[in-house]
Amino acid sequence: MSNASDPPPLPPVSGPGSPQDLPPVPGSFPIDPATLPKPIRDELLAPDPVAIDTSAAELKDGLNHCPKCGATEIRQKPGSDLLICQYCRHEWHGERVEEAYGFGEGIDQLSGTIIASGARDIAADSASLMSFKCTGCGAEVTVNTENAMTARCHWCRHVLGVNEQIANGAVPDAVLPFHIKKDDAVARIRQFVNKRRMFALKEFKEQFTPENVVGVYLPYMIVDGKASADVAGKGEIKTREYTRGTGEKKETYYDADVYQLDRHVDFTVDDLPLESSSERANHDTRANTNNIINTILPFDTKNAVKWNASYLVGLSSEKRDRDVEQLRPRLEDQLLSIARCQVETSVNRFNRGVRWEQERLDVHGTRWVAMYLPVWLYSYHQPGSNGGMLHYIAVNGRTGETMGSVPVQQWKLLMTAITVGTFLEGIALWILGNS
Repeated sequence: MSNASDPPPLPPVSGPGSPQDLPPVPGSFPIDPATLPKPIRDELLAPDPVAIDTSAAELKDGLNHCPKCGATEIRQKPGSDLLICQYCRHEWHGERVEEAYGFGEGIDQLSGTIIASGARDIAADSASLMSFKCTGCGAEVTVNTENAMTARCHWCRHVLGVNEQIANGAVPDAVLPFHIKKDDAVARIRQFVNKRRMFALKEFKEQFTPENVVGVYLPYMIVDGKASADVAGKGEIKTREYTRGTGEKKETYYDADVYQLDRHVDFTVDDLPLESSSERANHDTRANTNNIINTILPFDTKNAVKWNASYLVGLSSEKRDRDVEQLRPRLEDQLLSIARCQVETSVNRFNRGVRWEQERLDVHGTRWVAMYLPVWLYSYHQPGSNGGMLHYIAVNGRTGETMGSVPVQQWKLLMTAITVGTFLEGIALWILGNS
């Protein structure tokens, strides 16, 4: 007699939709990870990133109230990190994000991947429109995070800002407020161009209007890391230098002792900035001069404050569109460069140079924080083939460091080079004739 609790066995099934076509149940992966190559095994067994919640619960309704009078008309006080109420003129300082969450501590103890909540992966289907219900009058207020982070209610004039961290990369963990005012940035850009005006393109000089400079918050990932590296190669020490032959056939020869070199270094990095916008990370010098922005680093990221949309009133921002894993190769490249610099002083005696032939990097732990950094940008599009060239002049919004690209008239450069070359050649002939 059969047991009624046991169902009869199912007939074998094959073909589309059969159990054989379904993915394995989680936890029943048929391959033993121990049999996989180490890089694949490490990636498969790596723990999920640990997240630190940096969201401001008190600001999720979109309203940032003055702590003294309750007004929502909040602005940044120019030239400082202070917020100021436009009604009662009360001023207060945003809390530094490093002090609030301990981001400056424990770098030498980092293990695995730690991310702040503003640096989480961007959802592919996330929307750019955010809607708020104004608590002042009940009206619906919409903010398009593609180009703005604040909006004013058209009924009661309350100012609402996107402070809630959303899945489209528009809201970071922290913001580093502007210190350099627009008038100062305009003066610095004007001075930069005036020093290069002689060779500048005629159309550029005619259209140059530095007042059109735009204050932009650019998205970065700020990374702390603990790593170690091993490098191996060959170094040479010159032992003799001599010549052979005569006249035009004379050649110089070098004798050198060759040594096998191996170096190991353990190090940490604190607040390493990585561009998290694919558009700004595109350094194709045939089409743009985005690399200019890297030349105005560093920023004093230690002074960054907790995210508050009020810092962005009257300014624009760009969204992050790159996640942690997409930025990891760039991070590893930067860490290897740092490791090479770390060992450089130990190979100074090899006066014929060092050639590193093998490199290995081990990243033991990282911590990722999404941050907006302030830049004044002036742009000029130079027409040409393949879409022309987009030139930028950038001013660091904290230090005033200025660098840029000015389109030049090639024939002027050529004529100057010929004139200078002819002059130097004349001096050389005069010296030879009087020796």
